[in-house]
Amino acid sequence: MAAADDEIWQALDLEASTTSTIVLVAAGIALLAVVVRAPWRFARNVITIVHEAGHALVAVLAGRRLQGIRLHSDTSGVTVSRGKPEGAGMVLTALAGYPAPALLGLAFSGFVAGANLSAVLGIAAALLLGVLIMVRNAYGVFAVVVSAGVLAGVALLAPPGMQAAFVYLMTWFLLLGSVRPVFELQAKRRRGAARDSDIDQLARLTGLPAAIWLLVLGVLIGSCVALGGMLLIEPAVR
Repeated sequence: MAAADDEIWQALDLEASTTSTIVLVAAGIALLAVVVRAPWRFARNVITIVHEAGHALVAVLAGRRLQGIRLHSDTSGVTVSRGKPEGAGMVLTALAGYPAPALLGLAFSGFVAGANLSAVLGIAAALLLGVLIMVRNAYGVFAVVVSAGVLAGVALLAPPGMQAAFVYLMTWFLLLGSVRPVFELQAKRRRGAARDSDIDQLARLTGLPAAIWLLVLGVLIGSCVALGGMLLIEPAVR
């Protein structure tokens, strides 16, 4: 892994401006993928995969029995686990979904800042494998396999510079793409939809208003985006 990282960074160091260009171009592409409707409808599947993986991981850590994950063609998803219907474990499981992409993006930003790009590819592969094992519907399998195929193609076939660009793009997208679902959630709730959303479940579990949990999500995700963005753009401003 270390040798692979050295090869990537040595390739980028051939031109002083290369890293800065990759950082900024990747950020721009990721932002377009989030704000433009057509690419977002496709790319949002990645956010949903990470969202449901967040629920699943915390459910297991909280001692709940994970039953399965379903990913739908409208980019929604559901993770089913069994255990106590209330308590801290259930609260944490319900809370874990929306911040998961931002938290993973922040972790990836840290690896990128530490010049450990291969760790990002390895963690992404492990996440997709874990979700694939637990997916219980055909579209979910399709979405995960396509994502894994893209990742494998880049990791095994792409030259070092393209691998670096992909890692930056993936990390930026996880950070920026974690924001829009929160606004989409609130828009649905204003229309009277999504009454069984994560924050509504949290409201029922804790007695705190859903608006408070929406604020908690906003602060947590916003903090991850700000810190992760700082880590990513640091090479571009050196």
